[in-house]
Amino acid sequence: MSIVAIDVGLKRIGAAVCLKRNVIVPLNAVLRRNREQAANDISKLLHEYEAEILVVGLPSNDEMKRRIKHFVSLLKFEGETVFIDEDFSSHEAKERMKGVVKQKRDGRVDSLSAVIILERFCAKPYF
Repeated sequence: MSIVAIDVGLKRIGAAVCLKRNVIVPLNAVLRRNREQAANDISKLLHEYEAEILVVGLPSNDEMKRRIKHFVSLLKFEGETVFIDEDFSSHEAKERMKGVVKQKRDGRVDSLSAVIILERFCAKPYF
C-alpha cells in the first residue's frame, strides 16, 4: 500500500510518499502555474505511486482550507483522502533544514513539510 502526502501552497505543492510503514521519502515539489496543471501533475503522481491513501495537510486558516479542499476535488483519485492538521509543518521543515541548505524556493521545504504531515499521519493509532 502506498500513501502520498501533499502540502498545498499557492506557488508550490510539496509531496512525499510512504512505500513501507516506516520509510517516508520526499518527492520533487510541483510548481503551480495554475490549478488545472497542478491538479494534473498531482493526479499523475498519485497514479505513478499507485497511491491508496492521499494525506492532505490542512491549515487552520479558513480561506486556505476552502482553497485546498477545492484543489483536492480537482484531482483524479479514487482512493481514500484524509485531511490532517498541518499547522507549523513548514516551520518545522525549515528548522530541520537549518544549516543543511540555504533557504531556496525550489520546493525542498515544501516536500519536507509533506514528509512531516505524513509522519504525523503514520504516527496516528488508527493507522
